Amino acid sequence: MTGEHLLITGGAGFIGSAIVDAALARGYQVRVLDSLRADVHGPESASESVPAGLDARVEFILGDVTDPVTVARALIDIDVVCHQAAKVGLGVDFADAPDYVHSNEVGTAVLLAGMAERGIRRLVLASSMVVYGEGSYRGPNGFTRPGPRRVSDLDIGRFDPLDPETGQALEPVLVSENDPLDPRNVYASSKLGQEYLATSWARSTGGRVAALRYHNVYGPGMPQNTPYAGVASLFRSAIERGEAPRVYEDGQQRRDFVHVRDIAAANIAALEFTGHSDSGIFRPFNVGSGIVHTIGDMATALAAAAGGRAPIVTGQYRLGDVRHITASSERLRTELGWSAQVSFEDGMREFATAPLRAAVRP
Repeated sequence: MTGEHLLITGGAGFIGSAIVDAALARGYQVRVLDSLRADVHGPESASESVPAGLDARVEFILGDVTDPVTVARALIDIDVVCHQAAKVGLGVDFADAPDYVHSNEVGTAVLLAGMAERGIRRLVLASSMVVYGEGSYRGPNGFTRPGPRRVSDLDIGRFDPLDPETGQALEPVLVSENDPLDPRNVYASSKLGQEYLATSWARSTGGRVAALRYHNVYGPGMPQNTPYAGVASLFRSAIERGEAPRVYEDGQQRRDFVHVRDIAAANIAALEFTGHSDSGIFRPFNVGSGIVHTIGDMATALAAAAGGRAPIVTGQYRLGDVRHITASSERLRTELGWSAQVSFEDGMREFATAPLRAAVRP
């Protein structure tokens, strides 16, 4: 049992709450910094000073990670930081850009500056698969990363990327941490910005960073029915309303769905990685189940488990979405001894009836 003092930013959120539970079970002394912003926690959060259901062993600080005074207070006597606080999702339109940059990049910069001042040298950073952009592919001439999909192709239902030279279909393959980075929307850019800031901090201070590139996270306590929620939550919300889940494109988009309890376990493994003696290290890790499913698979599994209406494949698309993105988590297994424990089938059966967070407005 560790006994170390751990700060979890965003620790009242969907993923943060699961990490709090796992950290307490591991023996960490946990402090949470969270702003309880209404577009994440619901309108009732504005009147709360402590999130409902918070474990009595957790010290809670209400405040924003972009505020240097609040961050300095939160870092007192802390040994290691788990930085989950962020604005997530594709967003509504480009008008969201200032909020993404302020929440994610400015917040990370303020946190890292505070850690540097206090001599805290260990960080686990919540990153995302979105830093890769479109997934990796094998074409007639070997490995390739296609450019953004063209509107003219999407409009006629041509969703899969084609080899730019031959026009032949490309075969999607698992993405590794060494593959090129290519963020394709504002959220993705802000997550890569967090990684760059953490890299600079590690080099400057001798700190050690584990950056966890989450794939599609789902599970109990997920936020529901908001443009910023994950697709699993949107499908669940539709089923609860008695509606058929509406699946974009042709439903064959490949993803890696990973349960929130497995994400929490990966964070605990990464916290212990940061305790190693090497310094000035930034190390990214993909966090996925390692098993590929399509978005259509997930909608079908949820609807069946909940006794809901069968999904409708709409052919609609969102500009900025990628077609296929699935991870190899071999580095995380090999170096940190982590592997996903919740199967897709078990996870979807649980999620079909699990409690979600109250619906919120963006």
